[in-house]
Amino acid sequence: MSTSSGDELHDQYKDLFTQDGVLLKTSVGRPVSDFNSIGMLCIVQNADGTKCIEWRPNDLITIDSDTQDQEWAVVNTVGRRQRTLSGNITSDYANLRARIIKIPLDDLKTFRITRNNQQMQFSTKPGVWQNTFYFQHGNAEIFVAYLKNHLKTAKTRHDRNTYMVVEPNDESQVLNKSFAELDIFTENTTDVVWNLVSNFKQRPYETTLEAFSKLTDIVYYGNEDVNGKRDVSEEVADLLTKSMSALEDTTSVTRSDEYEVISVKPTLPPRPCIPRGSPLSTEKWDALQDADGRIVEVEGVKQLIFRGGVAHSIRSTVWKYLLDYFPWKMTHAELKTLQKRKTEEYFSMKLQWRSVTEGQENRFSEYRDRKSLVEKDVNRTDRTHPFFAGDNNPHLAVLQDILMTYVMYNFDLGYVQGMSDILAPLLLLLGNEVDSFWCFVGFMEKIASNFDMDQAGMKHQLLQLQQLLMFASPELAQHLSQKDSGNMYFCFRWLLVWFKREFSHIDIMRLWEVLWTGLPCANFHLLICVAILDAEKEVIISRDYGFTEILKHVNDLSMTLDVDRVLSSAEGIYHQIVSAPHLTDQIRIVLGIEPLNLSMSTNSDPEPSTSTLPSTKPSQVELKEGNGNTIFGQEMDEDVVVYNGLRITIVTKTVWALLA
Repeated sequence: MSTSSGDELHDQYKDLFTQDGVLLKTSVGRPVSDFNSIGMLCIVQNADGTKCIEWRPNDLITIDSDTQDQEWAVVNTVGRRQRTLSGNITSDYANLRARIIKIPLDDLKTFRITRNNQQMQFSTKPGVWQNTFYFQHGNAEIFVAYLKNHLKTAKTRHDRNTYMVVEPNDESQVLNKSFAELDIFTENTTDVVWNLVSNFKQRPYETTLEAFSKLTDIVYYGNEDVNGKRDVSEEVADLLTKSMSALEDTTSVTRSDEYEVISVKPTLPPRPCIPRGSPLSTEKWDALQDADGRIVEVEGVKQLIFRGGVAHSIRSTVWKYLLDYFPWKMTHAELKTLQKRKTEEYFSMKLQWRSVTEGQENRFSEYRDRKSLVEKDVNRTDRTHPFFAGDNNPHLAVLQDILMTYVMYNFDLGYVQGMSDILAPLLLLLGNEVDSFWCFVGFMEKIASNFDMDQAGMKHQLLQLQQLLMFASPELAQHLSQKDSGNMYFCFRWLLVWFKREFSHIDIMRLWEVLWTGLPCANFHLLICVAILDAEKEVIISRDYGFTEILKHVNDLSMTLDVDRVLSSAEGIYHQIVSAPHLTDQIRIVLGIEPLNLSMSTNSDPEPSTSTLPSTKPSQVELKEGNGNTIFGQEMDEDVVVYNGLRITIVTKTVWALLA
């Protein structure tokens, strides 16, 4: 292990990846006072080209006020938790760098992931775990996926959660070094070599293979001079350029002074157009309950809701289940008992803050600040809607009471700007103060990371959105990056309040209930963002929109979006992505799919999760109409159907009977 205490500070370095909210648990040779400190774990490239893992405590990190405040000022938070922010290294960095932990990748021997993938340990010599870190927000999967871009690793036989760093053999070292010297590739040469070698059999373009073969000759045998037997530079150049016109749309070109290398651009399969279904009706809802009121087929209900939403006549009931207020398996009698208990609990918490005297409030600054922020936000929430319009509106008073009671329910989080936007549609639909509160609690459980004091949850989602957009629409992602919009900050509002200000009240209800099902994958709300942006791709690129124009254009989309079209497009993009032969582990992790080369399970023999992995059972029934649409037979017993060549997980024939 190497720490910064004995190293000179590099004048230049580049952060390749950073992750906020990482706790230092233990570190050999460090004082106990450093333990349990929050910081940022990074993968860094030094000025000399070497790379290392670096942990920086938060008190050495500051924010550039001119940029950070503008980027994140959308959220104003009041709470008891200490802010943890990422940014530029302060001028005191040189004096305090001894607290920074550095682990050179060249020295790293093994690393291990434990405790539900949230704890990560590193070792630079056998038998000793020098550093242990705990990931407070999410887990270590994304960090490990990025780390493996810079290391060749293999799992140990005795522990599937421990990875050894594999030393490259002499041949691969020569190959990597030669590509670096030729300066052919702009990306990491190790990644290029491994990817090219592993994908040889899958590449259909013989010209590319032949060109790479010629380059290999140069790497191993050198480019012989005039007195030698041959000079292949012109031959290689001809090989690399002769198919340029034919492959222009499906290839990318990387140039050096003498050579051009053409690599095939991976393309996505055709995007299916999957029509939306009809809403879950009263008749279908009743048919999925037993005589006592239990929901007998929960996944079936969720499938129906995902396909078409919920009929407004039963929406107030169904939402209580979707938001975990009502357990699916409770009878009607048990639900009445639950409601009575929850009502008593709510008013008990409400009485706590209502009984605070004026004198107590004057001496309780945190409570006073939260109350002031709630009052300010409530008075400007959905005031144009008739339900909240006008002076002395009683519904505003209920809205405020619920938010203040939530402050008592969740002291750590308290109130954060934007929560009133989340609550307003719930109160509008349910009308009842108690029911609205508990549904709000359930909703906040799903999106609590949106309101983290350090905004790490939002930053993480924006990073995942950037990754998805790069995979699904690389041309648009590249344009955004060139226009200083690659950080996706213009989508902040979309994610913070789950598109509440982009759709009408009736449409946001439909969108929310679809997202609450958790189908068809994790983070489907990010694919909603991708679908909206992809629909605007032609306008943004053809008009060469810059940062300001992109921000204005995105804001102008508010209240102009078709929710059914967006949902259909997002689902099509999902199936398009998961059917891609070049689907990466990074994207698999974002979508909640088991990665192929990264087992993060704590079990020795992990089993795939049926809720996130597509079924591999073949469909028994597949009939085609003349227009190419699929007709599903009445005797279907499988839980997978085929739609335009794509395998789509459904539930059972009971649900299909209701869909018919």
